[in-house]
Amino acid sequence: MRSTTLTRTLLVGACLSIAFLLAACGGGGADGDGGQVGGIFDRPAPTKLHVAAYQGGVTYAFGQGAPLDVTLEDAPDDTDFSRWATLHDGSVYRLYFMRQGSATTLYQFGYDESTNAWRFGFRSIDVLEITGMPAEADPSSFAMLHDGSDYRLYMRGRSNPTELYQAGYNPSAGEYQYGFRSIAIIDTTGLPADADLSRWGMLYDGRTYRQYVAKTGTAETLYQCGFDGRTYDFGHDSISELQVVGAPGDSELGSFAMLHDGSQYRFHHLAY
Repeated sequence: MRSTTLTRTLLVGACLSIAFLLAACGGGGADGDGGQVGGIFDRPAPTKLHVAAYQGGVTYAFGQGAPLDVTLEDAPDDTDFSRWATLHDGSVYRLYFMRQGSATTLYQFGYDESTNAWRFGFRSIDVLEITGMPAEADPSSFAMLHDGSDYRLYMRGRSNPTELYQAGYNPSAGEYQYGFRSIAIIDTTGLPADADLSRWGMLYDGRTYRQYVAKTGTAETLYQCGFDGRTYDFGHDSISELQVVGAPGDSELGSFAMLHDGSQYRFHHLAY
C-alpha cells in the first residue's frame, strides 16, 4: 500500500514538473512575473505538517523529539502547496509557499508556539517577491535557509538541475534578489545516479550549508551534500545517506522541507 501511494505521488510530481516547464516555455508575462506558472492539480489543501527530528546516527524519526503535527492556518486561496520550504532564523520557524501561477511571489508563515500552528503572516512579512532570477532557474521547486546573517533562496537549473541558482534577501528592498550577498550559481557534485532532484531541501546548521536529495522510488532515503566552498559535494562533512522512518500514512511523500533551529535538525512532510 505504501509503495503504491509513493508511486502515485511521485507520478503526480513528475507531471507537475512537466506542466511547470511547458507553462514557462510560453514566454514572459506582462506583469514581469517571468511567465505564468501552471500545472496546479485539483486536490485537497494540506491542513498540517508532520515533523521528524534527527535521532543521531543515520535516522530521522517522526514524532520523536519534536511535535508530530503542526497545524497550517489561514493560507490564501491561491497558495500553491506543491512548492514550499521551511527555515529557522534564530527566533522564528518560518514556512513559505509560492503563489499559484507565479514564479516570483512567496507567501510567508510563522510558527505560533501558543497554538502549535503555522499561521500566515505571523511575525512575518506575509507576501515577498523574488527578483532577477534567470529564465534558466526552475520555479517548480525551491529551498530556503538562514545562515545566521542572511535569508537565502535556491532554485534548480532547468537544463542542468545539479546547478543551484541563489537569491538573498535584501532588507532595504524588502525582496529576494538573485545573487544578492550570494554566489549566484553553485553546482552539486558526486550525487548517486538515482538521486531524485525534484525532491530536495536545504539547511544551515551553524557549521555547514547542507543539501538533501531523495533517492528515486523511496521516501525514506536521503542523500546529503555539504558545501565545500565551491560546490555542494556528496558526503562532504556529512553522513552521505540518511533514513527517514515512521512517516504517518496521510503524509504527502512527493516533497519535503528541512531546517536546523540551532540545536535540532528537522524534516517535514505536508499532510491532510
